[in-house]
This record gives sequence, structure tokens and C-alpha cells, in this order.
Amino acid sequence: MTTTDIATAQLEQAQALDDTYIMHTYGRLPVEFVSGHGAQLVDTEGKVYLDFLAGIGCASLGHADPVVAHTIKEQLDRVWQVGNYYYVEHRGELARALSDLLSTVTDEAGHAVSSTGTTWKTFFANSGAEANEGALKVARRWGERNLGGASGIISARQSFHGRTLATLAATGQDVFHQSFGPFPDGFSSVPLNDIEALESAVAAGGACAVMLECVQGEGGVWPAETDYLQAVRDLCDQHGLALVIDEVQTGFFRCGAPFSFQLAGIEPDVVSMAKGIASGFPMGAVAARAELADLMVPGDHGSTFGGNALAAAAGLATVNELISRDMGEHVISTGTHLAQRLAALPHVTEVRGRGLMRGIQLDVPIANELVSEGLGAGLVLNHIGDSILRFLPPLVVTEEQIDTMAERLEKLIARLA
Repeated sequence: MTTTDIATAQLEQAQALDDTYIMHTYGRLPVEFVSGHGAQLVDTEGKVYLDFLAGIGCASLGHADPVVAHTIKEQLDRVWQVGNYYYVEHRGELARALSDLLSTVTDEAGHAVSSTGTTWKTFFANSGAEANEGALKVARRWGERNLGGASGIISARQSFHGRTLATLAATGQDVFHQSFGPFPDGFSSVPLNDIEALESAVAAGGACAVMLECVQGEGGVWPAETDYLQAVRDLCDQHGLALVIDEVQTGFFRCGAPFSFQLAGIEPDVVSMAKGIASGFPMGAVAARAELADLMVPGDHGSTFGGNALAAAAGLATVNELISRDMGEHVISTGTHLAQRLAALPHVTEVRGRGLMRGIQLDVPIANELVSEGLGAGLVLNHIGDSILRFLPPLVVTEEQIDTMAERLEKLIARLA
């Protein structure tokens, strides 16, 4: 058999096993990636792709980052899992690093200028949905202790907070709700960037928290306006509500600042995190200001695997590398370049987002075809619906790689439009 025949057989076997033994909850594209480096992926045939999805925003330092890989390999020879009844290597150091990042004050562009001095306490989980579950429990404990038992959570329409029943209830998109009700009570949603609608929802009573994404990723890359986020913070202060910010997709310099809420000059009460926290190694986290975090006591929450030694090592290595490489500055510059190149493409009517989290609105419904045909052009792309492309490249992507992607995408659009 030739090398091509072997590669074809490998892909066909993967497809057959997937079809037979795996739940069909995803529509697979006909490719299997077997290696990668930086912003590039390689399939079974040795074909190289430019990756503008990064494992759905997870591979913050790119694929197979040598520092993170070395750290994980070292930890593999020590201990992986002991459980949360005990102290775990690297976990405390990672929590301290997260507290420092969460307390960063930035200017409107995302450049760090000072610190709020706030101490944040973290609970480690394994995914974004779990992080948001933890955030909801912290918020409801706050309502129980400080708001007369209020338990309502107000989120935004077009939001996405996870696929567990509670996080689906918080998700403001009906498409994700079909067939899976009834959902937990106490959740409602209002339009993003409509402060009057939010004020009305709060005035109705019963709420303990407002839960928002600063950029709605799964909803179509819709940013929350700075004035709106500041008004929300003021509204929560006026009524004693907890402000929960979901940074699962926007955190860890994805939008330029360490966390996207910092671009609006606000400080939330609870922050959920995942995706880029460990450069693709499974990890999630929820952090809260001490005033809220200290309301949680032993037995209130838990996770068997959360914050184990491997995940903590990967997370600490990732955060240290993001900081030491001054990743925020790189994201600000390359993100601006990406937005400019996308805006110049034919049939693009709008470019949304911040940093290296961008979405383009097309005036023709070809987004799905662009993703499929993009593989042939050596591009890993992502679509939301039939007229929106979402771009979440590894944060280490270069301007040259962005230029190459834009050139290839322009040709695809011209052919398919």
C-alpha cells in the first residue's frame, strides 16, 4: 500500500468506528488531524492546514506547545490524580496566578496598567459548563444569604453557557432547548445591550444575579457594549445582585486583555473560565471575590477530577507562558490585522468581536460551504448558521498566516458566492 492508501484507510477506519460506536451529536468533517504545531495542523495524509478554530478556542498557545508538553510529561512521571481531599502540586500557584490576572486593570485597548488588589478564590473543574454550574451555585448562595433567598438568574438572549440542564436554562437560545425540558426554574433572558430591558427584569424581583458574556461566541460573536457593561455593574450594585461574567471563550487574552470584562473597566463578582486556561488540556474554573467565595463551605460543591495534578501543571505552565510572552500585546496587534483583512473580503458586511475572537457577517448564505471547501484549501474554519464565520485561531498565529488565510478565503468566497 502507498502512503496515501494507508492514510485513506486510517481515516476510513476512524469514520467507521465513529459511526458505529459514538453518539452522533456532532456533524463530522472528513478529516483526522494527527499532529500540529503552533497555528498549523497535519492530517493523516500529511497535509498541512492553517487552524483558525484552535480546538474551539482552546489551544491558546497553539498545538503541542513545547513548554506545556514538557510540563505535562514531567508531571506524568510524578502523580496524576489523588482527589481533592488532599493538597495538590501546582494548584495553589495556579489559583494565585488567576487571582493576579483577574485583578488586572487595563486600558480600553487591553494594555495592563494596574491592579484592583482584589483577592479571587477559585474552584477547579474540567469544562466550561462545569465552571458555569459552579458560578450559578455561588450566585444562588449569595442570594440565599444576602437577598432573602432570591435565586433568579438573568442572562442575555443569544447567549451560550453550556449543555448541562442548568447552563442550558441560562442559555438564551431556544434552538438549544428543544426536546430537553423541563429545565430548572429561575432563569430568564433579555436582549443584550438593552439596559432598560434588564432594569425591568431586575425590578420584577426574585433575581440574585446577572450572567453575561462580554462577547457572545456561540450566538454569533456579538459584543456587549462598554457603556452597557458599566451600566449593568451599576445596576447590580444598586440592587445587591451578583454580576457573573462567563469568560469561557473570551478569557486568557483571547480578546487582548487577560479577561474581556477588563476592556469595559468593570470588576465582576464571579468569573467562569475554561478553554484557553490550559492550552487545550481539559480544565475549567470558577473564581469569585472572597466575599462570595467564602460563602461556599466543605460539601457545597465538588469535582472528582477537577484541579488534578496534570491539569494544574498544564494550567500553570500555560498562564505563565501567556504572561511571559506578552501575549496580550501580540493579540491586540494581530487581532487588529485579522479584522482588517476580514473586512476587505468580498460579501463581508460586518466584522464583529475583539482581539483574536472575530466573526464576519456574509451577505450570501455560504458559510457552511466555506467551512467544507476550506479543508481542501488547507483551512480549518468554523461557521455559526449559514451566513456567519467565526475565527478563533491560536493566540500565537502570525500576521503572515492571517494573510495566507485571507487570500485563500477570498478565492473560496469568489467561487462559491
